[in-house]
Amino acid sequence: QVQLVESGGGSVQAGGSLRLSCVISPNTYKTNTMAWFRQAPGKEREGVASITTRTYYADSVKGRFTISQDNAKNTVFLQMNSLEPEDTAMYYCAAGVKDYWLPWSHPEKYRNWGQGTQVTVSS
Repeated sequence: QVQLVESGGGSVQAGGSLRLSCVISPNTYKTNTMAWFRQAPGKEREGVASITTRTYYADSVKGRFTISQDNAKNTVFLQMNSLEPEDTAMYYCAAGVKDYWLPWSHPEKYRNWGQGTQVTVSS
């Protein structure tokens, strides 16, 4: 059974940085499609960034967030800089494709999900 475990969330002031990690197990599970989503209270889950053979970003985070991966450790990262109060949300890691026809930012595209890590940015 594939498991995704996120870490690295926390509370920071506006302008600060956080680095989220998502470890995918078992290590024998390999996928070239991983993504980060976020969901704020009362809002729909939205795509933040995705990595395949290239990277994709939501307009709201371009230039501030960077997605990367360590294949040897089966881990995907999200470096978040210049954080804003609007970035406050639960952040989720997703991996593996369930529906190839959907765009990277659609939650239904992905097969496996983590439990999430909370990011809170204060002004």
